[in-house]
Amino acid sequence: MERDDKEILALKNKYGIVGFDNALTEAIQTALKVAPTDLSVLIQGESGVGKEVIPRIIHDYSLRRKKAGKYIAINCGSIPEGTIDSELFGHEKGSFTSAIGEHKGYFEVADGGTLFLDEVGELPMSTQARLLRVLETGEFLRVGSNTPQKTDVRIVAATNVNIPNAIREGRFREDLYYRLCTINIKMPPLRERGRDIVLLFRHFAALTAERYRIDTPIVLTAEAEQVISSYKWPGNIRQLKNIAEQISVLSEDKTITPTILAKYGIVPNSDDVRAIAVTSSHTSTGGHNYEQELKVLMHAVIELKNEVNMLKQKLENASPSPISDMPTALTPQPSSLGSQPPMQHAVHADMGREDYEIQTAEEVIDEETLNINDMEKRNILKALQRNHYRRKQAANELGISERTLYRKLRAYGIEN
Repeated sequence: MERDDKEILALKNKYGIVGFDNALTEAIQTALKVAPTDLSVLIQGESGVGKEVIPRIIHDYSLRRKKAGKYIAINCGSIPEGTIDSELFGHEKGSFTSAIGEHKGYFEVADGGTLFLDEVGELPMSTQARLLRVLETGEFLRVGSNTPQKTDVRIVAATNVNIPNAIREGRFREDLYYRLCTINIKMPPLRERGRDIVLLFRHFAALTAERYRIDTPIVLTAEAEQVISSYKWPGNIRQLKNIAEQISVLSEDKTITPTILAKYGIVPNSDDVRAIAVTSSHTSTGGHNYEQELKVLMHAVIELKNEVNMLKQKLENASPSPISDMPTALTPQPSSLGSQPPMQHAVHADMGREDYEIQTAEEVIDEETLNINDMEKRNILKALQRNHYRRKQAANELGISERTLYRKLRAYGIEN
């Protein structure tokens, strides 16, 4: 049964959902339809689009909520691979070195309720097999136990991974995918939501002004509205919120123009390397695409080489002085959420210093010989430095999960 516009509007207000995009409304309608059932639901969409609100709606409008069933949300990508089975299914005393007592897992604690598994695409294959058993039989085994236990849990999962690609690459079980995806809900990326972008910016600006007691909330000019509407928003709603908060707090001028937006890396039809760097590891449907990532990185290297050659030629024509005498200071510009400094400026950050340095022409040209692993390792190290070696923040900047970052650190031998 379709809900009328007034009901949908009331529900959006209840959960703090801003916007009138048709795809967003359709996702909410689907959540309301499936809520009274016990069908498994898979929510797909890019990182930062607001997937977490859908399972909350599903649970709140379900019979399980009426029976006082618990709602537990888990980020599968943030739990280390060695402990995730214990977290989900529990363990017996002595089952491993630090198991000093028995432990109830989320499937046991959430019995009768709803379990939201965010970033389900990051689950290890062994854990996927355990999850499949729960979905098929309602039974699970604690780590270190041979006694099956029953649980009545409704599973709602979400992912920004392209699951069909992950299946082909052997990283996700096909049978588990079909069990999870009884109902599929897709959340639209922010760049496809049209006028909602301006509404969300106003919403976050007003909230920031209220929270920090700013007398006058910032206001966008008509030209600035066009800029944010055409920007790609690789970080989606999360990035938009961050930018609105930054400008609200830092800008002296409360009337925001395109010039002010540009200072924060928001420019019309932005296809610069900063935006690509955040999203290059994901396809439009959220999956990792190594071929596209390689193309983006190689394109950036070629552009760097071309620009350095042009600069070198200009300097040689203007003066006989060597290129090594170039000035080394460059004033940094504010960047968008999780983005790196523009690669075309050949800037690299050193968290131990306050300045930025320009690479010499020889250093830039040498980068062309780096392979994809060298580039990835270097970007990971720089992200860790910029975030003071906090892995979660570095993973967010790189656009990958904490678990994926941990695997890459092990693979490159830089765990410490």
